[in-house]
Amino acid sequence: MRHNKHHASLGVTREHRKAMLSNMGASLIKHGRVETTLTKAKALRPFIEKVITKAKNAAAAGEKKDAVHLRRMALKDIRDESAITLLFNEKAAQFAKRPGGYTRIYKLGPQRIGDAAEMAIIELIAAEDEGYKKSKGSAKKKGAKKAKPAAEAAPAAEAPKADEPKS
Repeated sequence: MRHNKHHASLGVTREHRKAMLSNMGASLIKHGRVETTLTKAKALRPFIEKVITKAKNAAAAGEKKDAVHLRRMALKDIRDESAITLLFNEKAAQFAKRPGGYTRIYKLGPQRIGDAAEMAIIELIAAEDEGYKKSKGSAKKKGAKKAKPAAEAAPAAEAPKADEPKS
């Protein structure tokens, strides 16, 4: 069975796809943001986030041999030694407190003129960026309205008042 084998093929061979993601990942690490097609940006996101997690784990590793192993594993994915050095030495500290979600994709409005491909920008998120807050209104809308108990449902006019004598 081929469970958990899905990935964006991007219309190229496996070797071409690996090389393309490696080059785009190196550019993203060096420059902080890359403008590409939306499909390539969506394919790059899980690829680069796994590499950033390796860098984060290497920074937190207790022994040097663990950090070296993680660096070599990252070099297997992104075959640019200067980009990996930059990520492991400088940028890994930015993501130390972030539990995940190191990238953000922005869709750009107009499509590319030549082939009408949807364009997007993928960028690394700063450590202090908290993102968008969820609104409180959406949680209330999801829950069903509860029926009031019978005591609360009765109008106050029908109940006898304590000040009036009963006749």
